[in-house]
Amino acid sequence: MLELVEAGGWLMLPIIACSIIALAIIAERLWTLQVRRVLPKHLVAQVWRWDKVNQLNGDHLQALQKSSPLGRILAAGIANRNQDREIMKESIEDTGRHVVHELERYLNSLGTIAAITPLLGLLGTVIGMVKVFTAITTEGVGNPGALAGGISEALITTAAGLSVAIPTLMFYRYLRGRVQMLVVRMEQEALKMVEVMHGDARGVSGQAGR
Repeated sequence: MLELVEAGGWLMLPIIACSIIALAIIAERLWTLQVRRVLPKHLVAQVWRWDKVNQLNGDHLQALQKSSPLGRILAAGIANRNQDREIMKESIEDTGRHVVHELERYLNSLGTIAAITPLLGLLGTVIGMVKVFTAITTEGVGNPGALAGGISEALITTAAGLSVAIPTLMFYRYLRGRVQMLVVRMEQEALKMVEVMHGDARGVSGQAGR
């Protein structure tokens, strides 16, 4: 492996650095974007039970806000539960934008890595071919050993760049899709809570009893 890195030239260093950063981002986002961490089960039903027995106090609200991203959104709506439905929805939407921004953290960096690593490999290809043509100019084509270094550098950097870019792009698309799924489900839960706070608790009362 070390021989391949050395044969690929100095461009292997940024490609390896990109692979390490991408791996760290993927691991962190897979852990953070777990459904159970973002959307705890029966959270709206718990809010409904607290509201039913008049226990939606400051302590419960603070605990709800710290529990999960969905909890933050629900807490924003509960804080305005005595206001009109539209004001309550606006507070939820405002907090939701901040929550979505946090869910998408580092994804732009992951997409950038997926885009630049093939370019780094292509740059390595160009540099390797320049070395090949330089060797041809100085020594002719009769010495294969003089050409091998440039050709190997071109091929190794291209392969390394693609090896990093392909899985990075796959995880980038997957994580973007997961964020979109979580956002849709959080919107559904928040709208359900709005209905609960404004008296239409039939749909949640059944869920709370399960």
